[in-house]
Formats: sequence, C-alpha cells, structure tokens
Amino acid sequence: MAKKLLLGNEAVARGLFEAGCNVVSSYPGTPSTEITEYAATYDEMYSEWAPNEKVACEVALGAAIAGARSFCGMKHVGLNVAADPLFTASYTGVNGGFVIGVADDPGMHSSQNEQDSRHYAEASKVMMLEPADSKECLEYTKKAFEFSEKFDTPVILRLTTRVAHSRSLTELSERADVPVKEYVKNPQKYVMMPANAIPKHVVVEDRIAKQIELFETDDINTVEYYDKKIGVITAGNCYNYAKEVLGKNASYLKLGCVYPLPEKKILDFANECETIYVIEELDPYIENHCKKLGIKVHGKDVFTLQGEYSQALVAKAILGETKEFDGVSFDIPRRPPVLCAGCPHRGLFYALKQEKVTVSGDIGCYTLGALQPLDSIDTVICMGASISALHGRNKVDPENAKKSVAVIGDSTFIHSGVTSLIDIAYNNSASTVIVLDNSITGMTGHQQNPTTGKTIKGDPATQVDIVALAHAIGIKRVKVVDPYNLKETRDTIHEELAVDEPSLIISRRPCALLKTVKHNPPLKVNKDKCKSCKMCMKIGCPAISMKDGKAEIDFTQCVGCNVCTQMCKFDAIEA
Repeated sequence: MAKKLLLGNEAVARGLFEAGCNVVSSYPGTPSTEITEYAATYDEMYSEWAPNEKVACEVALGAAIAGARSFCGMKHVGLNVAADPLFTASYTGVNGGFVIGVADDPGMHSSQNEQDSRHYAEASKVMMLEPADSKECLEYTKKAFEFSEKFDTPVILRLTTRVAHSRSLTELSERADVPVKEYVKNPQKYVMMPANAIPKHVVVEDRIAKQIELFETDDINTVEYYDKKIGVITAGNCYNYAKEVLGKNASYLKLGCVYPLPEKKILDFANECETIYVIEELDPYIENHCKKLGIKVHGKDVFTLQGEYSQALVAKAILGETKEFDGVSFDIPRRPPVLCAGCPHRGLFYALKQEKVTVSGDIGCYTLGALQPLDSIDTVICMGASISALHGRNKVDPENAKKSVAVIGDSTFIHSGVTSLIDIAYNNSASTVIVLDNSITGMTGHQQNPTTGKTIKGDPATQVDIVALAHAIGIKRVKVVDPYNLKETRDTIHEELAVDEPSLIISRRPCALLKTVKHNPPLKVNKDKCKSCKMCMKIGCPAISMKDGKAEIDFTQCVGCNVCTQMCKFDAIEA
C-alpha cells in the first residue's frame, strides 16, 4: 500500500478505519480533536460529537458490548469526566474491541493543568499503549483493538501534544473486515451490582497478570543495545528526544505499553547497562515502577516534573552539555492569545468590566476575557464550574449575588453547565448566569454541538433551544442580548443583577470566523476627528492600534462589528 505523511491524530483515525472500527463518539478537546474530525471523513464508520466525554465513553462502550469495534477520544482533562464509566468498563470488559484515545498536554499549550493520564490506566487497571510517532499511532491503534478483544478489556491509547500534532511517514493498508460479534445476554458480566462486581475484580487482577506475562516478550516493548554505559528507559515522544541526542552512545528500552509495565524485561535491561536514566514527561511513573523493582535509576533527580521535554533538555540532563539543534535562527515576536477581531464576547466582557462585577469563568476561547485590557474574569476551574462555583459563592455571601455573574459558552453549557443551572433553579439561588452563544464550539476549531443544529458531518440535527431548556428547568427570567449592542447588554446585566431570583442571559451572536457569517464593510478612523483618547483601545481589538498618535483600524482584520464606534465620543470611527 501507499505511504503517506500523516498527522499523529490523523494516523489514529486511519488506524480506526483499518482496524474495522464501527462507532466513534468523542467530545472535542485540543490536542485530541482531529482524531474524530478525520474519522468522520470515513463513511464506513459512524462518527459523532457527544455532549461530553462521559457520554462519549458510554456510547462507545455500549457499541462494544453490542459487538462492534468502537472508539472515543478526548483530551486529558476529559478523562476526568469519563472516569466513571471507564472504571466500571474495566470490570465489565467488552465484546467488540473498545479503545479510548487520550491526548495529554505537557506544557499546557491549551489546558488548565498538566495531568498525567498514565495514572488513570493504573488506577482503573486498564491497559495503556503510548505511540512515539504517526507510524506507531496507526499501528498501536490497530494493536489496541486486538489487545482489547484478546483480554476482554478497554484499552487506552495515550498521545501527547507533540505526537498528536506532528507528522511522520506512515504506511497505509486496506480496511479489515471485522464482523460485529453476537451479543449474548449475560448479567453476571455486564450488570455491575456488588454480587457480580466482587468476582469481576478477581478477573481483572488475573487479566493484568496475563498482560504482564505477554509484555515481557511482545515486540511492543523493544530493546536496542548499542553502548551499554548509558541505558535509557522511556516511552512515547521522549524516545525520539533521547535517540536524537544520544544516538548509538546509549542503549534503549522503549515501552510501547505503559500499563501494565513488564518486570523481567526491565530488570534484564538494567542488568546490561551501567547507568540507567528514565526519561518521561510529567510524573515519575516509570521511574517509580523501576525503583519498586530495586533498580537504581536517574529520573526526576535530573529531569523536571514540569512541561514538555526537548533534545536540549535531555542533552543537558544526561551529558551536561548545552547543545544547539536545528531550528528557527531569528527572533519571533511574541503573539499573546487574544479574542479575534469582531469576537462577540468582546462587547459582553467590556460591559461586565463597566459594571464592575465579579465573573466566574469557564473553559473556552472566552477565557481570554481574563486578559488585559478586558480583565473581566476572576476564576476559571473546569468545564461547567462557572455556574456551580457562582452558586456556592452566592450561598456563602448573598450580597455577592448583586455584583457577580457566571459566564459559560454554548458548547460548555451543554457539556456540563446544564446540571449546574438545574442546581441553581432547584435551590433557588439568586444567581445570574450568562451563556455566550456563538453558534459553534469555538476554541477547538469550530466543531458542531447540540445547540448548532448540525451533526459532525454537517447534516441537519435536533437543535437544543437554550431558552426553552432554561424555562423547562425552572428559570423564569431569561433574556437574549446582542453583545455588539453595548447599551442593551449592559442594561440587561444591570437589570438581572438587581432581581432576587435565578436569571439567565443569553449573549447571542455567531463567531466572527464562521464562514456563513456576513460581515459589514471594515471601519476606518477619521484622523481629523480622532482626539487620541484611546477609548477604542480599551476593548483589546487586534484590528485597532495607535499610529502617529492617532487610532488606526486594520481593514484586513476589521469585520465592521461597530463595537468601537459606540465607544468613540467624537464620532471619529466611520463606515
């Protein structure tokens, strides 16, 4: 078959196709999103965006129990949401193969923490494979299904940002013809009440022992002997860093399966080498396993617990050398993240800042409202927490309700905000919640969600009516505003903060980057009228700058949203 340069995530999707996967259900989250987007391009597989990772995991598990090969994908924090079904799926086992793709984010390029998902594999007693490049992404995906069916278990495929978003050469194959297995009613296997779960724990422990025995010899864990003065035990992308720095001046034990870890294979390798280094990003997971085996290793005593590793970091830690590697030879100006020109959230955040309220924030591109000059968000915890945290705060300090709001995106509201809003309605919390409805899942690259009326393939779908939903759960006060209209937005916020009952404001305006959105002509500054007051700079629009003491608008970025015209008292900004 042909060879092709594939993105790591794209290679996983290709692996799903070639493995004969039938069902893919995921929630978008960088750096995992593209797996499902690419999977949706194969008509042989049913693909969907689920409301959240828990639902996605349960959908895929249900399909596996029915006998089909299935997959769900998520980023590392999404695994927290999916943990409930994951732990029980370890007990029930599967029927058709079931693979869970998880992408960790060392360095927090797009995340709120550096969670190490390998601990979830160990805690849930579920096998975990970790590829080092796109070729292995494809191969390990197929292996994961084989292991899943062989051992009657879910299998986690762990990627990291660098593997998920880099390209390497892969070899393509045809799709395997894997028939859907027959489902046989078996409550002892699938009904996890205590009487059935207790004996299943025994099965799980026996399964792990058999897996350890297999991985002592299986070629997914590979040994390369060169110079034995230095031995490197590693996995994933860290193998690439080590190999590039040390080459044949070291020997390598590359672990393709990071749970369960082999014992004899590691001991044999350690006995062959003089000094052992464990190279792994984030926690000392492999290192601790080696120490339990009585092996003296260097790990976090020379490597950091934080962030992504690099060739230079490996060279410094092991060789004590500062090495130069090929890269960009000129300084690149810093480009901090910023809300796009014409972003509908900008007007809302400016209005919130003018009202001087405390804002409980959430996960999405609107989190950028925390940055200067908008400076409008006080806290961000996790998906859906903005509403729950506001409720808790207001119950402690009822007066706070008059000067605080929660903000949450439309996709995040569906993900885990609905239940929090139910809590506010049920417990009669005088809290004001604002849903920032931009008609798309914005931060991860414009994925559909249940509020958009379209499926992952763009087909028409049932569209959740947030107004009707709010009324149905007991929220009587629901207002819809256009965030481009600063006065309307600010007046509505002021009005809803004054009431002593639950309140929902929907800030509704499509994302400015949506292809279907028609924009007004770009605005321009009349230099003769401009008084250099810099009021227009207070909204942090990237299209507006100061040049020669006067405001200037970049016509290539401006979408004519007119938010800045409402701030200029001298009518200097014109169409």
